[in-house]
Amino acid sequence: IVEDLPVGVRQRVEIVKVLLRDAKIVVFDEPTAVLTPSEIVEFFSIVRTLTDAGKGVVFITHKLKEALTIADRINVLRRGKVVGDADPKTASESHIAEMMVGRPVQLTVNKATASPKQVVLDVKDLSIIDPDGRLIVENVSFNVRAGEIVGVAGVQGNGQTELVEAISGLRRTSQGSLTLDGKDITEASPRQRHTLGMGHVPEDRQRQGLVTGMTITENLVLTRYHDSEFCNGFKMKWSKAKEKAKELVQSYDIRTSDPDQLASTLSGGNQQKVIVARELSRDIRLVLAAQPTRGIDVGSIEYIHEQIVKERDSGTAILIVSTELDEVMALSDRILVMYRGKVVADLDPKKVSHMDVGLYMAGSRPENAVGVNS
Repeated sequence: IVEDLPVGVRQRVEIVKVLLRDAKIVVFDEPTAVLTPSEIVEFFSIVRTLTDAGKGVVFITHKLKEALTIADRINVLRRGKVVGDADPKTASESHIAEMMVGRPVQLTVNKATASPKQVVLDVKDLSIIDPDGRLIVENVSFNVRAGEIVGVAGVQGNGQTELVEAISGLRRTSQGSLTLDGKDITEASPRQRHTLGMGHVPEDRQRQGLVTGMTITENLVLTRYHDSEFCNGFKMKWSKAKEKAKELVQSYDIRTSDPDQLASTLSGGNQQKVIVARELSRDIRLVLAAQPTRGIDVGSIEYIHEQIVKERDSGTAILIVSTELDEVMALSDRILVMYRGKVVADLDPKKVSHMDVGLYMAGSRPENAVGVNS
């Protein structure tokens, strides 16, 4: 059955379907989003086979390294318009990023060595069963300490989404325990976890992170509207909410002319900044960030990475889940790899390569493995 095949093999089935229709031009839209590094290498060889056979390939990606590796010509889009082209033989990542954003962009994450302190989040023997009775997270145990970023790597669909939902209180667990600063929160509601100092940047900003039919101001106080700072009984203190919104719009570089405009009118990057501003602008102990830069421009990625590192340096515990391996490697002080609902490795990003992590993501183990935390 196709659904039981690895993602990389499923993608090849799709390519064969296209070729059977004798397609002259093949369009790939973010084709590597769910592939491991080794599967990406194999996929690129397939793409080269297509071009060698005389097929035209349109390869749409936001990953600059991939564009430079696979393309013969590069066209750069910004706000729906072609703003330039580049020759991958001579162009650099920084040059293309500047074309994409319209200004120079810092592509590397600058951060000092972490100084982790006490355990903030402790996950023990956590298991989750979905409504169909399938075990999707199995006996997962780990902790996140104050002042460190723990990244969770894995191909999409290996239990990461469900893990974050369980930690944030959006999904019930079938086994195990969760503690936040020593307090058992296994049965706590999302609001109770929020009150105890948990911030959550969900993976789907439009369905879970924002109410797009509300204003920027309303979204910025969405998780705090019941606080005495913003309400008096049943009556909202809109002057206070608008004052706070103006402060956050400026502090978090949210590009808008008016905080009272609808959140739906913002770009993806600015919508994400609204969520990050709302979650990080209060007194928090733990940040859960799921796919924090999915589908946003490199300029917004740069800014959000800076805010995450800044929060870590202030002593907050950070748990990041991302399918972008470059992001996990750049931000994390420790990396957990999930495969089929289990944590199969706890790694030091300074001592492992992308390919090593990719092998763990695919359920394998590198020969002479190094960088494994005890």
